[in-house]
Amino acid sequence: MKIQKGWERLGKLFSRQARPREYWQHKWEVTWKNTLVTAAILAGVTFVALLYNRVSEGTVNIVMFYTVALIFIPRFTEGYVPGIVAAMVSVGCVNYLFTYPYSRLDFTREGYPVTFVCMLLIAVMVSAVTSYTKEQSRILAEQEKQLREAEKEKIRANLLRAVSHDLRTPLTGIIGASSSYLENEAALSAEEKRNMVRHIGTDASWLLNMVENLLTVTRIQEGNAGVNKTMEVVEEVLSGAAARIRKRIPQIQVSVRVPEEFVMLPMDAMLIEQVLVNLMENAHFHAHSKRPIELYTINGEDEVTFCVRDYGTGIPPRRLETIFDGEALNGGDSDSHKGMGIGLSICKTIIIAHGGRIWAENHETGAQISFSLPRQAAEGA
Repeated sequence: MKIQKGWERLGKLFSRQARPREYWQHKWEVTWKNTLVTAAILAGVTFVALLYNRVSEGTVNIVMFYTVALIFIPRFTEGYVPGIVAAMVSVGCVNYLFTYPYSRLDFTREGYPVTFVCMLLIAVMVSAVTSYTKEQSRILAEQEKQLREAEKEKIRANLLRAVSHDLRTPLTGIIGASSSYLENEAALSAEEKRNMVRHIGTDASWLLNMVENLLTVTRIQEGNAGVNKTMEVVEEVLSGAAARIRKRIPQIQVSVRVPEEFVMLPMDAMLIEQVLVNLMENAHFHAHSKRPIELYTINGEDEVTFCVRDYGTGIPPRRLETIFDGEALNGGDSDSHKGMGIGLSICKTIIIAHGGRIWAENHETGAQISFSLPRQAAEGA
């Protein structure tokens, strides 16, 4: 059964049903680019052959020069016409310029029909193989592009779900606190009023932070996942992220272990700090860590790994594979704090834009989220 299917696929590959008329027209199309490239390569080979013929006579070696040209021409042209024309021109050049009687075309000499047929077969076969390889490369590139687009659409859909979920909690809190304040202003004590205003301010700050994160993702995606990388000191990025999270959440406990050696990486420092802040914020609110959150790096030959480790409740095993896809962690869990889905989706987008990878795992007493950034361009930057 498998053999039969293989033959069916092979038949479809070479059948006219699998190749529409436009495909074959393209293979036999004559273009200015093909003409100029073919003429340039043949002219260069002829010039080299003339120089070689001055120091050493040998028609066989001259034929080899043109054979190499027949291999290169299909590589830089499209279709079958350039290779076939090049084969005919090559045989004519060898006959006219390098074979006695010189400066005359004489195909009656013994062996020339064989030479012509062989060079023509080489041209056709190389053109066919090269065209097939180019087409397969184009198909693979198109498939990869479609996969990337599908991944982007998936991220967008998950972000929209996470946004609609996570907006409700702070907005409900703001509306409820403001309504209670207005309706019961006379009955509330000064301390109760301050607490309500404090809660409103906290929720409003979180909403502002979420909007900034979403704007960051939009900027990266509109720029085809491009980021402005400069060489940054890893120790300064870690210290900057720790300072930002302590300013945002004064009660958070973070233990930073800077690398012993001096390490620089190509990155957008603000975005990587934002990733670390998001990870530490999620660890603080969701893990309920009993010990300080640890922030450190692991140096490898080709990449540097950043780790945020907590000692709390861990991540449900079923969420480890999808936790970065924009799905809120709470969906049915006891932890109802806002922002988990959006924060980790943003982290994934930023790390992928840097050419890195990000993953989550549990350990014996908690969870750890890590991401790696490549050292590429560190030496040559």
